[in-house]
Amino acid sequence: MNLSVKGRQLDLGEALREHVAAKLDGVFGKYFGDAIEVVVTLSREGHLYRSLVQAHVGRGIQVQASADAGEIYAAFDASADRLAKRLRRYKRRLRDHHKGTPQLAGMPALQYVLAAPGDEEEEEASGDEEAAPPIIAEMEGEVPELTVSEALMRLDLSDEPALMFRNRAHGGLNMIYRRRDGNVGWVDPRGNRGA
Repeated sequence: MNLSVKGRQLDLGEALREHVAAKLDGVFGKYFGDAIEVVVTLSREGHLYRSLVQAHVGRGIQVQASADAGEIYAAFDASADRLAKRLRRYKRRLRDHHKGTPQLAGMPALQYVLAAPGDEEEEEASGDEEAAPPIIAEMEGEVPELTVSEALMRLDLSDEPALMFRNRAHGGLNMIYRRRDGNVGWVDPRGNRGA
């Protein structure tokens, strides 16, 4: 496992790094085996410490967990426990991910990060000219081909607000997203009929 422990505006001691490595070895050894790459980011926000654990556990499978606490060790332990809970919940599916169904290559896609309009930009855009928001970042990505249950599993593992995927049942583009009420929404523009 390639482990990276980073501190944002914090000096991390060797004892904390050893604690992180030992705890994550136990989590991945118990539930999954060995992760490809794990990045732990520890930061201080106000009076709380925040821990974010991001793990790349397989091809296209990212697991992410975060937690806040009054102490840095407690914040990391809480995020590691959340990560363990997610891995335990999906252990069988993750291990059997490539069995039984042929894996098709995902569709290449570009991802863009756009700047949110601020007060100054709104005043400039209020003229006759329709201005496009500036692009902050451009990344290469992939739209995976998944079933709805596999997409739901990846959404839960990654802790992201939304996931676009190509529906394996009919080949159309679909999206699932977290609703404000805690449920998950599913957008299927063409329904389940063939196109």
